[in-house]
Amino acid sequence: MNYIGSKHKLSSWLLSSISDVCGPDLSKFVFCDLFAGTGSVGRTFKPLVKGVIANDLEFYSYVLNQNYIGNNEPIDASAYIEELENLPPKAGFIFNTYCEDGASGRLYFSAENGKKIDTIRSQIEVWFSQGEINEDVYFFLLASLLESADKVANTASVYGAYLKKLKKSAQNTLTLKPADFEITPGNHSVYNQNSNELIKAISGDILYLDPPYNARQYGANYHVLNTIAKKDTFVPKGKTGLRSYKKSAFCSKIEVATAFEELIKQADFKTIFLSYNNEGLMPAETVKAIMQRYGKYDLVTTSYQRFKADKTENRNHKATGTTEYLHILEK
Repeated sequence: MNYIGSKHKLSSWLLSSISDVCGPDLSKFVFCDLFAGTGSVGRTFKPLVKGVIANDLEFYSYVLNQNYIGNNEPIDASAYIEELENLPPKAGFIFNTYCEDGASGRLYFSAENGKKIDTIRSQIEVWFSQGEINEDVYFFLLASLLESADKVANTASVYGAYLKKLKKSAQNTLTLKPADFEITPGNHSVYNQNSNELIKAISGDILYLDPPYNARQYGANYHVLNTIAKKDTFVPKGKTGLRSYKKSAFCSKIEVATAFEELIKQADFKTIFLSYNNEGLMPAETVKAIMQRYGKYDLVTTSYQRFKADKTENRNHKATGTTEYLHILEK
């Protein structure tokens, strides 16, 4: 996914920087990705460490990480994928609430793709509730649907708004592509909790923190993916059809420093790495001051192209650079 804050392009730099501090052999370490997002960092470290702990407050993220991090046994789901691809489409909540020709007038997906999402999601739930598939296959199929749906979404990369006309990629027919994961030795676990609560219950060696940088709430920016993942119904709010969502203290200029210090204070990890950038709510000086109170502090930086929305017929986004800070604390 083209995901806000994704570290996919920075994963090799993060691995190199973390290895410089912790050593080249990470095989005896438990690595925690506390704000996991789409799981790109956890997936980088999964083959290299003793175990990965992945967590995120958003349910769509939990689904993705249950597949990419939690799944560690071979799955032959080709027959399920084929059956889901060939089901006759039926309109459901996604079509009626978020799609072309639906009752709401919203345009997140074409009519064809909305019905296909509804149909596939319903069948996955039927199989799981009836015991036809186990939890591993369930999350594999859900992750496959989320990523496949995202590829045909009629948005400028996030779901805070939809485009007025179907862009070219949104006119394509959704194809359910398998979300293949890597099988590695190791004991991995996935959570869907508030980071500041979970940190009190876990421990390990390397804690990687990639919290939101600014006031954009992920629950609002990716609300449609949460609705597909949860398969629930509710009364959508406003023009964009928002659902209720939990707000993160890390998206609040007033609350962020307090929440961050509490997290650092509670962390039972030897080494902590914080990804943040020069546009974040917390200035680098604030981060340094907090981390220095709990051990030895260091900092490395790199420059990269910032997240930007898709180019569309009506928008022309210029690429601009930003500086990524990797704050380091040895407690």
